[in-house]
Amino acid sequence: MQQVKSGDTVRVHYHGKLTDGTTFDSSEGREPLEFEVGSGNVIAGFDSGVTGMQVGEKKTINIPADEAYGQKQEDLLMEFPLDRFPADMQPEIGMQLNMSNGGGQNFPVVITEVREDSVVLDANHPLAGEELTFDLELVEIKGGKSPLIIMP
Repeated sequence: MQQVKSGDTVRVHYHGKLTDGTTFDSSEGREPLEFEVGSGNVIAGFDSGVTGMQVGEKKTINIPADEAYGQKQEDLLMEFPLDRFPADMQPEIGMQLNMSNGGGQNFPVVITEVREDSVVLDANHPLAGEELTFDLELVEIKGGKSPLIIMP
């Protein structure tokens, strides 16, 4: 039977959990996730986890933080003055916001601490520093891109 290899486009059902068993994402009730293996469209550990699977195969993979969303980075924690918030906004821990870097790029942040005159914002991915577990089921291998042939 055909096995998944880099360059193949695959369709996978998945159930993603943290080490404590909490579900953070699942394809249940949705179409399977479709992606090209090795293209960088999914986290590295997920890519390598499906490699070698056959259609209909199910397995569980554990992905360390370094092959998922990386470790939390202290330089992505920033203190932001309270007087720069809109007057009608009451900042609270856990509140999710979007910031702009001034160059037109927006990125999500979460309030992790509210101080007297400022708040601490965390721009790390919400799953940074987490080891992830995925239950996988390979639904389809669509094959890879057809190789280009140059003729004289």
